[in-house]
Amino acid sequence: MYKGASMITSLKNPQIRNIIQLNQKAKERRVQKLFTAEGRKMFLEAPADWVEKVYVSETIEKDEELMARVQRFPMETVSDTVFRQMCDTQTPQGILTVLRSPSYDMEDLLRKKNPLLMVLEDLQDPGNAGTILRTGEGAGVSGIFLTRTCVDITNPKVIRGTMGSIYRVPFFYVEDVPSLKEMLKGRGIRFFAAHLQGRNQYYEESYQGGSAFLIGNEGKGLTEEAAEAADCLIRIPMEGQVESLNAAMAAGILMYEAARQRRTGK
Repeated sequence: MYKGASMITSLKNPQIRNIIQLNQKAKERRVQKLFTAEGRKMFLEAPADWVEKVYVSETIEKDEELMARVQRFPMETVSDTVFRQMCDTQTPQGILTVLRSPSYDMEDLLRKKNPLLMVLEDLQDPGNAGTILRTGEGAGVSGIFLTRTCVDITNPKVIRGTMGSIYRVPFFYVEDVPSLKEMLKGRGIRFFAAHLQGRNQYYEESYQGGSAFLIGNEGKGLTEEAAEAADCLIRIPMEGQVESLNAAMAAGILMYEAARQRRTGK
């Protein structure tokens, strides 16, 4: 046992009960300004100043290399049985990090010249949100705007989907797309919406200047108000009887086309 601490062996322990609350309730995460991240990778990549506390299972405590890193932070050892029950995943990896929620302002997303932005409207699926964040980092996006009706970005399933990108891609919640458009007025950022009514194919437009891609709800797509706020409606060509793509897939196609143009200059 490290640091002379006793092992937590009960689900009734206040710390364990609080972790379960953080896993399950967005309100608790907002009030406490904390969220959880499971797994070795999420712990190892976490910025040190985000880490509130680390919880390890009795089995993982035998990993001396990992524990040398864990010991730099406040930590608790938890029995394997309790650890499995407090985690959000079916097969936890034996380490859970409680982290302080980052606080960005809009300017954090606009620092780069000709920013490349994602704007998510009412996106509900945690897996999609996490994948868009992760893909966005790979494509070099400057940041992600989310409307208030989107899934909570600190939802454990979103966090898992980001595979660590949550630590590096700034995000900012806004009321809705039209209000964001107004806030960015005069900043030289064109809004592009993937839409069935789009005139041009997505690869026919230029994204080398400041660009923002609008991605709508998985079932309903973009609202009329959001589509009207777009400077340009674009289409992703489809074969067969497919009408649209998964939100994360569509976002990935658009982000990487922008990345390609910026890399090649054409």
